[in-house]
Amino acid sequence: MKPPTKPDPVAAALKMFALLEALAEEETVSLGDIARRSMTSKSTAYRLLQTMQELGYIERREDGEKYALTLKLYTLGAKVLARQADLIKVADRAMGVLSRKTQEAVNLGVLDAQTASVVYVHKFNSQYNLCMQSPIGKRNPLYSTSLGKVLLAWSESDERAALLPRLSYEKLAPNTITDAAVFAAQLEIIRRQGYAEEVEESEAGVRCLGAPIFDHAGRITAAVSLSFPAFRFEDARHDEYVAMLCGAGRQISEGLGFTGSHPFAS
Repeated sequence: MKPPTKPDPVAAALKMFALLEALAEEETVSLGDIARRSMTSKSTAYRLLQTMQELGYIERREDGEKYALTLKLYTLGAKVLARQADLIKVADRAMGVLSRKTQEAVNLGVLDAQTASVVYVHKFNSQYNLCMQSPIGKRNPLYSTSLGKVLLAWSESDERAALLPRLSYEKLAPNTITDAAVFAAQLEIIRRQGYAEEVEESEAGVRCLGAPIFDHAGRITAAVSLSFPAFRFEDARHDEYVAMLCGAGRQISEGLGFTGSHPFAS
């Protein structure tokens, strides 16, 4: 008799993470909703939920009818965030100064090579009511954001070569770059000028500038950006904005032990 086929561990892992993402969207979710959102059967969803419950990642709520995430995932995330603590601590002061000078949103992002995206790890909100919102932990494409462009432009050549073919170049806004050759050429321009620009490429009506942050070994470790609603960006102050932003990038880099020459010459 042929032995029963074991479940594909990769498929099982994908389903488990789909369940976690479904649970992360709301405080409590029913079994039916979880199965629907993760595109799996109720029986499969139930088995996976039971396993995650045994491991302490979820709990049953409301007389066992709904499920919710526990703080165990937060604990794991906090450990990852702690690894960025030095960067955030050093960046905080310079970002705060830039935010007060411009009254606009200032964001700090790092590269997530696994998902070929930029992750927002620290921010200062705009002092205006109408502004771009980038919650901590949010991911955005590398090709459509000033932060992502900077991270790619100064990444090691082998890492950049591995990441570029993975970009989707999906059109997200009026000016999104959808051509790989055009994007590669822009990365060279960014390296020469020392900063990146994004004009309604990730989101309609949003304009951003991005600058690199280097560590003690001279490797790019993060990027900092200044974001505006397009109507509030003053073209006459373009060079002033760039100088302030790149000055903040240089200050953060020096705080991390970088002693080289910053690519932007003010």
